[in-house]
This record gives sequence, C-alpha cells and structure tokens, in this order.
Amino acid sequence: MKIINEKGKLFGVINVADLLILIVLLLVAGAIIWQLLGSRVSEAIAPEQELTVVVSIAGAHPDLVEEVLRQDLAGEKIVSGNQYLNATISRVWLDDYVMQIPTADGRIVDATDPTQKDIFVEIKSKTTADTPSPKIGSQEIRAGKTYIVKTQTFECAGIIYYVQIGQE
Repeated sequence: MKIINEKGKLFGVINVADLLILIVLLLVAGAIIWQLLGSRVSEAIAPEQELTVVVSIAGAHPDLVEEVLRQDLAGEKIVSGNQYLNATISRVWLDDYVMQIPTADGRIVDATDPTQKDIFVEIKSKTTADTPSPKIGSQEIRAGKTYIVKTQTFECAGIIYYVQIGQE
C-alpha cells in the first residue's frame, strides 16, 4: 500500500490538499478556543493568589508629592500600554527622605531632607502561586527591581521595596 496513491489521496482515504486545509482549520479553531478559555484553564491548573507590592519613589520633589496627595491615587487601576490591568493601588503614604551627608570632620551622617519625601505605593494584584516570574502586566515583580507605577493620570518610576505572594 502506497502512502499517497495515484489519485493523490493519503493512505487512499483523504486528499493531501484537503488534509492540509483541515489541519489549518483545526489550528485556527484551537487558537480561538484558547483565547476564549485559556485563562480559565490556567486558573484551574494553577490557582491565583493575592500579590502585594510596595514601590518606593525615593526623594520625590515637593511638587510631585503635592500632586500625589491631590490625586489621591488609592483605588486607581494600574495601566500597561493602553490597557487597565487587574491591579489596583490600595494605599499611598509618605515618609521622610533621609540621605547621607559628609560632615566637616569626615563622618557620614543621616540627615532628613526638609523638602523632599519618599512616596510609598502599595499595589494589589493576582498571580499564580507557583510562577517563577510574577508579573503585573509586562513588568516582572521582584524586590530591588525598578517598577513604573502608571495609572490613567500618574506615572513615575520607583524601586520595588516589598513583595508578598499569598496571605501571611
């Protein structure tokens, strides 16, 4: 028995061109189904847990501090590109900006800047518990990494200060 007979049928059953069209149609249908149901399947396989991230914007200029207070960012959704993400700013607070300065006798001492402040932004989102690379949108979440806090009306880079996956 030949694989392709003289009529062009594979194993005498189906035309090769028809088989290729059928395979393409099945791949397209599979891709559409995955787009529609893929997130549900991945949630069933790896359930999501709460992700808490604190981003520190160190030494913010007084004008930026004033704008953060004016906007009251708590409750704002995080934006990536032109989309809202499943991540929300849950809390914003200020702290004194402490810098180290040399003294006349050569010692290094901590001094509180009278005008600048540290801005802390707490963000809540969801991530799979066993992921090796937790993300909010396209940005990986790891303490020490730079993170861009972006909402509809605010954008500023800071350093991830704290990461918690799941409840304590």
